[in-house]
Amino acid sequence: MPISMNYTRLFASTALVATLSLLAQQGQAQDATATPLGRIILGWGTDQVAIGTPQAVTVLNEDDIDQQQATTLGELFDQVPGVQSIGSDRVGGLSFNIRGIGELGSADESRIIVQVDGATKFYEQYRMGSFFSDPELYRRVEILRGPASSTLYGAGALGGVVTFETRNPSDFLDGDETQTLRFRTSYDSNGDGFMGSVIYATQPREDLEFLAALNYRQAGNYEDGDGTEISGSEFNSISGLLKATYHFGDDMSQVLTASYQIWDSDLDDTAYSQTGTLPFGTVDRHIRDQTLSLRWQNPAPANPWLDLDVVLSYSDTAVEQGDSSVPSPSPLFADSDYSYETLSLKVQNTMTMAGAGWENFLTYGIQLSRQDRVAGTTAGPLGFHPEGVDSRVGLFAQSELVFDNGLTLVPGIRLDFVNLEPAAGIAGTTTTTETAFSPKLAVYYEINDNWSVFGSIAQTQRVPTLDELFSLDSNEPSSPDLGMETSRSAELGFSFSNAGVFNTNDAFDLKVTAFYSELEDLIERDSTAGTPYYRNIASAEIYGIEIEAAYEAERLFGRLAYSDVRGEDTATGLTLTSIPARSLGLTLGGRAPDLGIEYGWRGYFVDDISYSAGNSFDSYAVHDLFMSWTPRRGAFEGFEIRASVENVLDETYQNSLAGDNGRGRTYRLTLSRPIQW
Repeated sequence: MPISMNYTRLFASTALVATLSLLAQQGQAQDATATPLGRIILGWGTDQVAIGTPQAVTVLNEDDIDQQQATTLGELFDQVPGVQSIGSDRVGGLSFNIRGIGELGSADESRIIVQVDGATKFYEQYRMGSFFSDPELYRRVEILRGPASSTLYGAGALGGVVTFETRNPSDFLDGDETQTLRFRTSYDSNGDGFMGSVIYATQPREDLEFLAALNYRQAGNYEDGDGTEISGSEFNSISGLLKATYHFGDDMSQVLTASYQIWDSDLDDTAYSQTGTLPFGTVDRHIRDQTLSLRWQNPAPANPWLDLDVVLSYSDTAVEQGDSSVPSPSPLFADSDYSYETLSLKVQNTMTMAGAGWENFLTYGIQLSRQDRVAGTTAGPLGFHPEGVDSRVGLFAQSELVFDNGLTLVPGIRLDFVNLEPAAGIAGTTTTTETAFSPKLAVYYEINDNWSVFGSIAQTQRVPTLDELFSLDSNEPSSPDLGMETSRSAELGFSFSNAGVFNTNDAFDLKVTAFYSELEDLIERDSTAGTPYYRNIASAEIYGIEIEAAYEAERLFGRLAYSDVRGEDTATGLTLTSIPARSLGLTLGGRAPDLGIEYGWRGYFVDDISYSAGNSFDSYAVHDLFMSWTPRRGAFEGFEIRASVENVLDETYQNSLAGDNGRGRTYRLTLSRPIQW
């Protein structure tokens, strides 16, 4: 990897952080505005603020999602350090990369855990992404970086966890109003994109709320900065959400939540390859993704031994494709049906214990899941996409021991018992059983009201997938002897937080995290005739630093996200092709509260990077301008108007983990109007 980082950019960001840090030490205030680093984390076990956890965690809330005016979910992550979408800007090409885990040419879906309303999502198919949905469905996204996430979410989270939460009825019900109908429409100039959305929320009784949402989105092929059309990026989709919450029990503290969401795209003559432009022709493709979640939460305020969270979920992602334009005998281009169905039950409880000078929150539970992988074609069984069943039982416990002197210890452990059963008729394969072990220890110490330090060590093991164990062809047998991947990781960092930087109602937060991961027995494709389809390679190292900072005031705000990830194959010394280029995201903005106006600039700066065999990518910078207006009076009172110009300078660029050039200059406009009664 070259070390020719644009130091002007780095110096500018460092100077910004240092200046605000020094100014922040002027004093404190009790009623300061919270920054994004002060948001509550829901996926840690107990509710914590992001800056106060001994792990790198970022929360995107509803305002962040709406402000982005994203066409695809991958556009949400440019301002999150250590995280980016990979594949392409095509609607069927989205996957994730966290800290160098996740790449264009391999199935890394099993190394990053993705959930929607507690339901685990998983999909893998040749030249397809792993997650299909629409930004309009969500109110919140949490990203937990690093393998320490495995304790609560499941073994094998080498990169981390991405959790999505769908919109709630209460998001649209205000004051004494019991019904809301919200209309939203948006336009995207690059590709002539259109989105229409309607949401109905109602509270017929004090203890009961309902929400129904329906969205339609379409777009043509987008163009890069040179005006070149990216073929196959056109799409249309329909998505919907039904959600209900019921409060009951003593003090109405128990909550039962049921949600169902669907995303559907049915296209004729769309690009076969959704991860980048490749000469694979076109197919007719129908993608349908469904998620059903039933959740019971019982915090039992009067009982310190009980804080129960139970999630029963079902996920079904199915792809039907046919009528390929490529005349080939390969089953890749035959009419086919692929699907993944996952049924899961997770029962989690948190006990609170206390003594002289200490308090302990013990979170423990069990997680059961069954994933059915189905694939069929008119050309017969698929050796490269074998059918089978993945069954798991996970047992976990995490203790959060908080001392009065500012010290917090967080040990955790998880055991996952995994059974992988191939479908009948796959030659040379047998059922495989593995046990994955995921321990961790995290430490957080609050030095004073402003400064804290933290660190952690963690291990997780990833059991091979059905694809890796049972794939075969006429020249290569299956890989029954594959071992588990193992990741051992260490993190060390510090945080600074202060209220009252320039006045009594502003705040500045800073969190710096350095990490190192050693990965052993990584699984990769082996195309050598006569050898197993997949193999374990020796080891790899991934390390780096992340900086996240935010300033928040009534009239001003700023964000900074810096990520520098390095990684190499320890046997060859070559840079791993999954390593992202160094990046810096900056946001500066202002508000006129009396007028309901917010405006600002976003910059995303990416360094150059080189891989083996002369594969290199140039540095680039993308600048965006944005504004929103919620009129307080006049003919437009009640409307919300958002507008942006993205890639203002019409830069032509390609991210190293993308299969195509990014979007050229794009104008976006969104109008929203709620009606309440």
